[in-house]
Amino acid sequence: MKNLLQATTIALSLCTAALAAEPVDVRLTVTQEAAGPRIEPEVYGHFAEHLGTGIYGGLWVGPESKIPNTRGWRNDVVGALRKLQVPVVRWPGGCFADDYDWRDGIGAPAKRPARLNKIWGNVIEPNRVGTHEFMDLVEQLGAEAYIAGNMGSMTPRSMGQWLEYMTSDSKSSLAEERRRNGRDKPWKVKYFGIGNESWGCGGSMRPEFQADLHNQYETFLHAPVVRVASGDGQANDHLVEVLMERSGSHLDALTLHYYTLPGDWTKHGSATGFDAQEWAKTLKGAIGIEGRIDAVTRIMDKHDPARRVALYVDEWGTWYDAEPGTNPGFLQQQNSLRDALVAALSFNVFHRHTERVKMTNIAQMVNVLQAMVLADGPRMVLTPTYHAFDLYKPFRGAVPVKATLRAPNWRTGDVELPAVDASVARATDGSTVLALVNLDPQRPARVQTNLTGAVRGRMLTAAAMDAHNTFAQPNALMPAPFTAGAAASPLTLELPPKSVVVVTVMQ
Repeated sequence: MKNLLQATTIALSLCTAALAAEPVDVRLTVTQEAAGPRIEPEVYGHFAEHLGTGIYGGLWVGPESKIPNTRGWRNDVVGALRKLQVPVVRWPGGCFADDYDWRDGIGAPAKRPARLNKIWGNVIEPNRVGTHEFMDLVEQLGAEAYIAGNMGSMTPRSMGQWLEYMTSDSKSSLAEERRRNGRDKPWKVKYFGIGNESWGCGGSMRPEFQADLHNQYETFLHAPVVRVASGDGQANDHLVEVLMERSGSHLDALTLHYYTLPGDWTKHGSATGFDAQEWAKTLKGAIGIEGRIDAVTRIMDKHDPARRVALYVDEWGTWYDAEPGTNPGFLQQQNSLRDALVAALSFNVFHRHTERVKMTNIAQMVNVLQAMVLADGPRMVLTPTYHAFDLYKPFRGAVPVKATLRAPNWRTGDVELPAVDASVARATDGSTVLALVNLDPQRPARVQTNLTGAVRGRMLTAAAMDAHNTFAQPNALMPAPFTAGAAASPLTLELPPKSVVVVTVMQ
């Protein structure tokens, strides 16, 4: 309660200060006509890779640790993620998956081989977390498992054997081996990725070669899984064209990877201490995912007009320079209010493309890139991105409805962006849910709608663009209550600068 009152007080003072500035006028006109299929819960999926302290130390401390845990998984981190109702977790990579032998991660933990994680930091991978441990994690979370199979350096037979080991209820030697290793009943594996970034760390393949290889590997997956093909991550239309043409009947979903950074791949930019120009460049980059989804969708529609094949954005998020003093191969970065806006803008884009986008996976869950949680020893803190995911929970299973948003643009240097972005949906209980993002870091926005009734929800905002939570101040940035409106007049919402607001309309 103390933390909530503190957050509310801060938010109210920010609103008061913001209203002193002249707000921009925005018009939102909402219809009741569906804009697409429902927003699948998996659109709020997650990604956990053997990278830095994302697994070891972040999620996993081992059953012998003094940090409270359940069979090795940290109770505090798992509990926080369970509150988010995590729908699906992708594992074990990423690029780590492209050099992963599943047999290294089964059997007696003390006898598992230590391998070199050549991709991320050249550190020892103890294989203490393997198939049994990961499947225990998703069961603790109540989530679906999304296994990333190694097509880069594993044989088709080995990939098929891994799936059989996990899912077979027979008396085969693989199923019996699983039972000897402690798991009697088969696990449910709903999603299986055939390769990862095959154009890069997954094998540096030409699209034509990858398509043939995908078809070969998929043939040996003898279990009812959603077959996911490694797709685009370099704005390569030709790759999408070839995969849809040559492998369309051998896949159920195609992936897209998209990272947001204020700089370039030589100098990404800092996670904190940035200026308004970097703020704007980052948000513009986040919105840019819509253009890529549009381009990929057009190609998919050409080959799959019935839209049977889904698009999974199974890696997305911000990627900044590693925090000073950390191993650069661990991709550890701070997480600020800017990241919460990136998440919210991305969600809004995904909601506008539910005809294809059926799953996305934030990179990553803990301590890596745009993480939900930061953990160090016994300490844990929730990030602004965690709070953005929490704010958007009412959209899960909701149906997006058509809406027209008229908002002016704002400019910083050579970057011009809309002042406000929005998403509107009809929730499973019939209520209307609004998400509004004020991208302008200086001016408030007055959003006039054609809706009647009062709203109740929450908002996330702060005085500084790079406001963030630390172990010393874990509640510096938290959601605060947001209410507005009256039954007798059209609804108007006053948005503070640099804010995310999610509300439900009560009529």
